[in-house]
This record gives sequence, structure tokens and C-alpha cells, in this order.
Amino acid sequence: MPRLTWVQPEDLVGHELRQAALDGRDASEIAHRWAAAGGHPAPERAGASPYPAPPRLRALAEELLDALADLPSPLAAAEAAPVPPCENTNRDTNSDAKCSPMRDAEREANRDPIHDAAPGPRPAPGTEHDRLHAAWLGRAIGCLLGKPVEKVSLDGIRAIARSTGNWPLHTWFTARELDPAVAAAHPWNRRSRPTSLAENIDGMPEDDDLDYPLLNLMLLRRHGHGFTTDDVAGLWLDELPAGRTFTAERVAYRNLLTGLEPPRTATYRNPFREWIGAQIRADVFGWANPGNPARAAELARRDAALSHTANGVHGAAFVAAALAHAAGPTPVTVHRTLAAALRHVPPNSRYAQAIRFGIGTARAEPTGTATGFEQVVDVLHARYAPDHHWVHVLPNAALLAAALTHADGDFRGSICRVVSGGWDTDSNGATAGSITGLLAGSPEALGEHWTTPLKNRLTTSVRGFDGIGFDELARLTLEARA
Repeated sequence: MPRLTWVQPEDLVGHELRQAALDGRDASEIAHRWAAAGGHPAPERAGASPYPAPPRLRALAEELLDALADLPSPLAAAEAAPVPPCENTNRDTNSDAKCSPMRDAEREANRDPIHDAAPGPRPAPGTEHDRLHAAWLGRAIGCLLGKPVEKVSLDGIRAIARSTGNWPLHTWFTARELDPAVAAAHPWNRRSRPTSLAENIDGMPEDDDLDYPLLNLMLLRRHGHGFTTDDVAGLWLDELPAGRTFTAERVAYRNLLTGLEPPRTATYRNPFREWIGAQIRADVFGWANPGNPARAAELARRDAALSHTANGVHGAAFVAAALAHAAGPTPVTVHRTLAAALRHVPPNSRYAQAIRFGIGTARAEPTGTATGFEQVVDVLHARYAPDHHWVHVLPNAALLAAALTHADGDFRGSICRVVSGGWDTDSNGATAGSITGLLAGSPEALGEHWTTPLKNRLTTSVRGFDGIGFDELARLTLEARA
């Protein structure tokens, strides 16, 4: 009988112990009790261990999860609250006493002497509909590029791409001419392989990286920009199949069904609350608030609060703010967009540190080439891979910022670099594609090589959207603007 993933108490303990270490909480006594009782570490890749725990161990797991929740974190103060929003996010400083100005070190980390000086015109200006069309397409294309190698190790991604003549990564993955030994050593994502390789793409297959933007588009159409976190919860229960949720979202869904209310749904026995889930839900809030990153970030926080805390919430605010900045009326570079979005994240948070580290590492790579990006990825993995799960928001945020910076906001360069860096490949590809698609300005600017296989068709289990075209999604998003 299959085990339900992401909710088994005996598996959650290992994930919470890892999160405690990242938070600076001393969980050594609890870890010792768990190991002495025969408890296992968290599964590295799967959502559940292969066998259920005996009743005594499951009962202990539930007790220890509650004990872990009571441990205070020394990082809580730095990461709990968002920075006060600035009305004009195109400026490096703001005299408004309610707006936290950038520190000198942060300003220097965000400065780009080449690209900050004079942003040029958008490559393909188009209409507002064109820009949103490109953003939806970009999100789908980046997601689809990363789908077959989701859960594949970094070494495996490199081996597969090299074996098929696709390294540095520059096009769809393929099984054609793939060395059987490489295929056996690094198997594709089982569920995605039949719909996401160059030889079998036939429209955009379902993925939670597209389902959640659809849900949030529905949220804005039903409740407007004044929605509450309770409205998000109600929408999930009405429209989101439980089986299409994962990690923090699945735990929050379970908590809703047991009678808990937000924000408790995000914290109760939820070790995934600082993973990437909320970050992949935020795009619509940015697209629907052009030129207003502060408003977009606030909407993203309301949504994220159902399932995430701290850096998990900051990831959502960052992406929403970035897209709102990129969607504004003034032509911008990706570098200015990243800097503007960073102002909506607490400057001392680990999320802000991850973004700055990704940007700085990318700028330090001397060649600026796709080949050179391999060294950037190695630096990021050396820093984050030893103690972060591959779905945690921090390594993925650093990789996203690095790829966008290193590729100078180019669409193909950004999605290929970020997917080539491993970790949550489809989610990172989706976000990179959304930002750079919006900056590109029109579907034509993305290139037929990328857009044609999608056939302007999205598959989803979100009611009312199955088979919808990306042009229609752009129209609906335009209507959802405040």
C-alpha cells in the first residue's frame, strides 16, 4: 500500500531536526532521544520513508515534533518581520522615515557598474497583454525544461546533458543517444519523463508550479486584492485537490482539515515552512501590480502565511516584488529588478544573504559564459548542499539570483543556467522564465524553439482552466489588475 508523502510523523522529525540546526536551535538532546529510540533521518529525496514506524516510535515522533517547536530560535527577530515598503523602489535611498534605507554594504552588493547606468529599451515592447503572455509562457517553458531532471543530482544533470551533446545546457533534455550507462546511473524523474523530453512534449503538462499561479489568479478574480489568508484557505479547500499538494502545502492542507486556522496552519508540525513552496505561488501578485512591488509583496505574504514562515514567506515576497518591478512602465534591467525586490526582504535574513551571495558569486565569475557558470554552481553547492534539503528556499534563491545575474536577464541563458544548477529544477526554471519572459516583452522574443512545443495549451486539475491557452491567461491576468 502506498504511503502518503510529506505527513508521516516519523519522517517529519528528521526534517525538523535539520531545520532546527539551520535556525540555530539547540536540538541535540531531542536528536539523541530520536536516534536512541531507533528513529531515522529524513528521507533525502522521497517524501516518505519506505516503511511505517511502529506505534511507539510514531508516538515519540509526535512528542518530539512538539518539543522541537518549543525551542526558541536566535534568528527569529531578524527574520520575522518584513522591511517597511518603499513607495519608489527605483531609488537606492528613500527619505520616508517609514522606509528602511539600504545599508552601504547592501547597496554595494546590488550595484552593477555596467548595467545600472543606462537601461535600454525593452527588446520587444509589445502591449501589456504581450508582456503577460510572455511571462506566462516563460514560466511554463522554464518549468518544462526542468521537469525531467527534478530530483536528479547535479552530477546526474551534467552527465545526462553531456551524453546528449547538450552541455552547457541550451535546449530541451532528450533521451535520444543517451548513453544507457548514464541513464541507468541517473534515472529521469519518473513522472515527468513521458511529457517533458524534446521528443514527447505535446503542450504544457500539469505541474504545481503552474497550478498555484492559476489558483492565485482565481483568488484575485473572486476576492480582489483585499483577499485574506482565510480566503486562500477556503480556495484551496474548494479548488485544490489534496493529492496535488506537496511539502509545506500538504501539511497546511492537513492542518486545515483538522480544524487549525492560519497562521497556525503554517507552523504546526510543519518542518517544510521555509522551503520553496510559497515562492512558486507568487507570480500573479507581481504581474497584477505593475510598478508597485510593495503591494505585490504584501499580497504574496498573505498567501504564503497559510503554509510558510520566515524565509519561506520572504521568498514569496521577493519574487512578487521582482515581477511587479519588471512589469512597471519604465524599462529596467534584471539587475535593477533584483535590487528592487531585495528591498522587500529583511536585510539581515538568511534569504537576503542568499540573494546577495548568488549575485556576488555570479559577478565574480570572470567569463560570463554558460561554460563559466558551472564554477558558479559549484560554489553555491559547496555553501548550501551539505546542510540544506534540495527543496529548501535558500539554496534555490541563491541559484535563481546567480543565474539571472550571470545571464544578464537573457531568457534562454537564464532558464538554462538555473536548471543546469540542480536542486528544484522545475521551480527555479519557472521563476527564472517568468521574470525574463516579462522582461523580454513578447512571446516572439522568447523564440519558436521554446514556445511552439507548448501548443498554447496548459493541462491542469484546477477547475475551469484545463486546456487553457497562455494568451487567454494573459487576458485574465490583465483583468485582475487593481
